Amino acid sequence: MYDTKELEALASFYKNQLLNDTVPFWFPRSYDTEFGGYLLMRDADGSLIDTDKAVWIQGRACWLLATLYNTVAPNPEWLEGARLGYEFLRNKCFDASGKMYFHVDRQGTPIRMRRYFFSETFAVIAFAAYAKASGDQEAARLAREIFGVCMEYANGSRTMTSKFENTRPSKGIGIPMIMINTAQQLRETIGDERCDSAIRHWIAEIEHNFVKDDLRCVMEQVASDGSIIDHIDGRTLNPGHAIEGAWFILHEARYRGNDSHLIDLGCRMLDYMWDRGWDQEHGGILYFRDVFGKPVQEYWQDMKFWWPQNEAIIATLLAYLMTGDQKYAERHKMIHDYAYTHFHDPEHGEWFGYLHRDGQLAQTAKGNLFKGPFHLPRQEWYCLQILNEFLTNNI
Repeated sequence: MYDTKELEALASFYKNQLLNDTVPFWFPRSYDTEFGGYLLMRDADGSLIDTDKAVWIQGRACWLLATLYNTVAPNPEWLEGARLGYEFLRNKCFDASGKMYFHVDRQGTPIRMRRYFFSETFAVIAFAAYAKASGDQEAARLAREIFGVCMEYANGSRTMTSKFENTRPSKGIGIPMIMINTAQQLRETIGDERCDSAIRHWIAEIEHNFVKDDLRCVMEQVASDGSIIDHIDGRTLNPGHAIEGAWFILHEARYRGNDSHLIDLGCRMLDYMWDRGWDQEHGGILYFRDVFGKPVQEYWQDMKFWWPQNEAIIATLLAYLMTGDQKYAERHKMIHDYAYTHFHDPEHGEWFGYLHRDGQLAQTAKGNLFKGPFHLPRQEWYCLQILNEFLTNNI
């Protein structure tokens, strides 16, 4: 169990890593002052390897900068950086129908659009955080408007066409998860009366359809009626993703005055997927597992990606602070020590993204279409916030 001095040391560690290691790797070098947005595809030393821009990573970076301004310090560089992202997203990343692109070039010329609406959800949290930081009412209006669009996509009243629809209908945990967190961020920055009921709805969706207590797991996808699809895709678990969902629910429990039902639900999800995902031989969270222990299709199934480790660090610390259960302190120390030993780059800062199962580096890139300044700085920022709040209330 952590004592007060150890928790204070953890808070100091996360603050130092965030402000003196992680954020300085990305900024100011990634501000694209010529075309707007951010140049985030970078190698180990920070050198640029591609000038294209992943739209959801642009939104995440804008959210980070505005959030740091709102909660850590009113640094004018962060506010100006958030403005660069907000204006690029607003002006370059929507098509004529209002759908957002997934991938654009440096100038904002569209390259690719995908059927899912995750770019929109990250625009919501970015615009809302920027609106709070800047007082820009148009950004606030757009955040709420796009949130409404996301709700329509999520409930099926607005659809994206496809040349070939899936003949084996399923639903994934990704939509309720991202909608919970989007609504939480919108509520905590500029507010929206739809958020509370939306969050209750999506938590119920996860609890009733994806959490399988009899199998002690959280499914990544299920059939329309919530049953398991006994095919490779349907059986595939993503422990880090479910653990991320667990801490979203624990966060909601805090908002509701430590709601005991939500604490139990979030901790069950964490327990089930820690047992499924923790690599007993090498440490760290594995990427994919099969619910019945059968072979997994994806070749990277036993690799260690950066972001599941970030989500497990948050979830275990939050579970410990909320319950006082020593097993969560032990797990937090396990994942914290593993991740900062294996992923962190002490020479150039930030984390490498991809390791083989044994912890050997798979490749050196720290920024690409999927990795950027989000999961790691969010983890360090969020852990700092909850530690400071806990220490303030318990000293």
